[in-house]
Amino acid sequence: MSTDPDQAVVEERRRPPVPAVVVLLTAVLTVLLIAFAWPSARSAPRDVPLAVAGPAQAVAQVQGALEQAMPGAFEITAVNDRAAAVDAIENRDVYGAIVLDQTAPEVLTASAGGPAIAQILTQLSSKLAAESPQLKVTDVVPLPADDPRGAGLAGGALPLVLGGIAAAAMLTQLVQGGGRRMAGAITFAVTGALALAAVLQFWLGSLEGNYLANAGVIAMSIGAISLTLLGLEWLFGAVGLGLGAATMMLLGNPLSGMMSAPEMLPSGWGTLGQLLPPGAAGTALRSVSFFDGAGSAQSFLVLACWLAFGLVLCGIGATRSRGARVVQARREASAVTV
Repeated sequence: MSTDPDQAVVEERRRPPVPAVVVLLTAVLTVLLIAFAWPSARSAPRDVPLAVAGPAQAVAQVQGALEQAMPGAFEITAVNDRAAAVDAIENRDVYGAIVLDQTAPEVLTASAGGPAIAQILTQLSSKLAAESPQLKVTDVVPLPADDPRGAGLAGGALPLVLGGIAAAAMLTQLVQGGGRRMAGAITFAVTGALALAAVLQFWLGSLEGNYLANAGVIAMSIGAISLTLLGLEWLFGAVGLGLGAATMMLLGNPLSGMMSAPEMLPSGWGTLGQLLPPGAAGTALRSVSFFDGAGSAQSFLVLACWLAFGLVLCGIGATRSRGARVVQARREASAVTV
């Protein structure tokens, strides 16, 4: 089989030079490292909500001592007593509490709300114990006994993102018709969520609470990501799909706070992460699984907005495609008439 030499030369010229490919790969590798390593390398408590129960003067002293020891680490809320502190933790208003009781001083944590912050409070308790030897630490909302470090939930963050990206990418390549792609994305969001929730809850033991409620949160996350990417691909082609996938992977996943907590990320970035589907899903999943849904309203609102945004993009794409078909039909009719 012979090959046209001129055609081979043209194809060779169309290929980018090796130095350009090397530079591009280096840039991609650097971006990946920054996206995934930077938030962890700069992880530290920043304005972590913390309750302190006790007399006003004692609360002020503790607040001053904490600010001196860890500047900007905690945002102190004064509460009346231990019961009020526990309520604040269970409502997800704070991550933990310090109870200034002369007879039974105590540090309250909630490892289910954020293992990293619970660990910081536990370390802080060892310093306070020097002044109050009878101080004890109580985990008010602990992680499941089968996964006491929360590794399963933290490790589940990446599959949540990849599920939405993979669904959009495969549906655009393997399924014809926007309506069928949307139906496929929604169906996969449900089946994928049921599977992931089953693994996390029944096999790894990383989740508690109502299985269907946990699966519902995961389904909203996968659906929000996949429908948004489908809409971007519908309107802007591969470029839209690529940019959307990069945003979810390089921003949404590292800034989700699933590995620690949003307040542990560099200033401002934790807030941004909670406005993206991975971060909102992580917070909602913790709330639904361990806190009976407390503190999940904003996260569900964010997920609902992304779902609506994805549907709007798909709707615009469908309208544009329908208009293009009408124009094409008219042209073909005109050509036949002529």
